[in-house]
Amino acid sequence: MENFYSANSVNNIEALVDKALRLKGDPFGDQNHKGKTALLLFFNPSLRTRISTQKAAQNLGMHAITMNADQGWKWEMEDGAVMKFNTSEHIKDAARVISRYADVVGIRAFPGLEDRDKDYRDEVMHAFMEYAEVPLVNLESSILHPCQSLADLITIKETQTKKKNKVVLSWAPHPKALPQAVSNSFLQWITKTDNEVVITHPKGYELNEEFTKGCTIEYDQKKAFEGADYIYTKNWSSYKDYGKILSTDESWMISQDKMKLTDNGKFMHCLPVRRNVVVADEVIDSANSLVFQQAENRVYAAQAAIHSLLSKTI
Repeated sequence: MENFYSANSVNNIEALVDKALRLKGDPFGDQNHKGKTALLLFFNPSLRTRISTQKAAQNLGMHAITMNADQGWKWEMEDGAVMKFNTSEHIKDAARVISRYADVVGIRAFPGLEDRDKDYRDEVMHAFMEYAEVPLVNLESSILHPCQSLADLITIKETQTKKKNKVVLSWAPHPKALPQAVSNSFLQWITKTDNEVVITHPKGYELNEEFTKGCTIEYDQKKAFEGADYIYTKNWSSYKDYGKILSTDESWMISQDKMKLTDNGKFMHCLPVRRNVVVADEVIDSANSLVFQQAENRVYAAQAAIHSLLSKTI
């Protein structure tokens, strides 16, 4: 694995999940990379990602440096640009300099949700992978969030009681337009496992077909929930009418009555979550809620990814 950008970066996802679980059982047992440096660049806000990735690096004996990249000068992204205006440093220069300071770099860069083609080019991530001389960890890009998705698979493996599960990705209402990164990424990872995957959302919220191949799309949320083992809930804005909110239908909120349609199903969400808008308190606070276990597993997902990159394994 040269970079941890997406599920497609990983040669053996099951082995990476198992590695993360071994690290969870003994977080400080492998410090072969002690003294190395992880530089984490945040163009956007973070709670779980910032803390979990920094802790992951420290568990490996590494130094972790975090930087709010959005508070510095603006970087130029266009190759061949004549930099006479408001950009002060080209990303190709920044990436090469950072490579002299760090052994691995993590980057978080959200989409603008205005220009779909631009966002789906994932320019910041691809520029760093092209110009940096050290491996990259995608800490959530315009279109993908592999650290979250790996943590999700870890959580499912820890809690599953069946070899093959029915996993439902359900849209839920939200007052703001949100990216598709978590949903895209979860589908990219879960469809590489031996599970039945169902997506449910109002019409108009169809995701990019690149990520929904092999999945069943069901517009009746209650029907989708029937017999489900896991309900993964996330809001996303429209892909077709890019970045738009087409519906705030409160009836799509995850309630206890809907969870009763499942096969004692577990509730999952990446957090942060708007309580009693996306999900009712009685669901997220129930014994079947896995949200805090998912958040904890973000540490071991990042730790497994960083260790594999520096060890050149998986």
